[in-house]
Amino acid sequence: MVATQARHDVKDLSLAVLGKQRIEWAGREMPVLRQIQERFAQEKPFAGVRLVACCHITTETAHLAIALKSGGADAILIASNPLSTQDDVAASLVADHGIAVYAFRGEDNDTYQRHVRIALDHKPNIIIDDGSDVVATMIQERQELLADLIGTTEETTTGIVRLRAMLKDGVLTFPAVNVNDADTKHFFDNRYGTGQSTLDGIIRATNILLAGKTIVVAGYGWCGKGTAMRARGMGANVVVTEIDPVKAIEAAMDGYRVLPMSEAAAVGDVFITVTGNKHIIRQEHFESMKDGAIVCNSGHFDIEIDLKALKELSSEVKIVRNFTEEYRLKSGKSVIVIGEGRLVNLAAAEGHPSAVMDMSFANQAMACEYLVKNKGKLEPGLYSIPVEVDQEIARLKLQAMGITIDTLTASQIDYMNSWTSGT
Repeated sequence: MVATQARHDVKDLSLAVLGKQRIEWAGREMPVLRQIQERFAQEKPFAGVRLVACCHITTETAHLAIALKSGGADAILIASNPLSTQDDVAASLVADHGIAVYAFRGEDNDTYQRHVRIALDHKPNIIIDDGSDVVATMIQERQELLADLIGTTEETTTGIVRLRAMLKDGVLTFPAVNVNDADTKHFFDNRYGTGQSTLDGIIRATNILLAGKTIVVAGYGWCGKGTAMRARGMGANVVVTEIDPVKAIEAAMDGYRVLPMSEAAAVGDVFITVTGNKHIIRQEHFESMKDGAIVCNSGHFDIEIDLKALKELSSEVKIVRNFTEEYRLKSGKSVIVIGEGRLVNLAAAEGHPSAVMDMSFANQAMACEYLVKNKGKLEPGLYSIPVEVDQEIARLKLQAMGITIDTLTASQIDYMNSWTSGT
């Protein structure tokens, strides 16, 4: 271990040995971010930049933090979810890399808010947010810090919804980069990452057989598409609920049964919410569910399932397995909740596979560099990842996978750019 002066609030620094091993293992599947880190180490794009990252503290996030520090950033990490922090990883970042971390698994809301304020005391120039809590708190409570803010990045659908609301209300007075909508993020992270890791969390928590079960997926965005696809691949009968008629048609044409939640509640064995909205599963749905129905969430916040209503319906709540609670309803039925309604893939498993987070965090790293390089040039607002950055990340990923693709000939380029060439 290296001596460290890094400030921290982590569970136990003695866990760093295991954390280091796990971080190194994840790195095997993250070649794109590794190449970016090597470049950052040479160019130091973040020299003198104070950076706050509110993220899930996992082995993959560790590589993003290490890359940013390699680029010269003075960084502080805090958790974006109380059940997603991997305590051994947090310990290793402090002990082995000298990175300030304020996060431990199971922290309560007061601790989370305290960590947010510690992060803001760092007077960040760049904020990497996961749900826009840090940005929202800065706007509401610490507006004097906005003068030093170069910009922010956000990679969750929920966070982007909040940023758009800020823009509409005229309080987004700085540039924010929409990492979530980068093609190399949502096509892969949301679809393949969420799809695999959500089912991983359900299986680890319950050890149930998914084949033959009816799984209700609430929401058919990219996360919902990936979850439904993987559930069907495991032999489940998949029902999709939606509010968007276009997405509902898409789900139907992809071969899924589409129902309103009021009808799906009575037929589902397992329910997975991936909408980014609140109270998708409510009192009336719990009341019509089968005895032993399993409910979980893979959206960002824990409000998609109305647990307050469920508790009011219940006579008893008890832990039946790790990360798994049984709510015994006064009617005699039971409803099983995984991970306290928080992100099931991180509460009950290890989150997305490293290979997809390689691209997501490459986008985060490049978005931070984009903001620094364009300091003072960008008007306040929400910006997409530049197409050339998206393409470069895809190129690096293909290269790491040993895949080559075609290139256009001069004649083809001329044809695509001409309106005079006939068919």
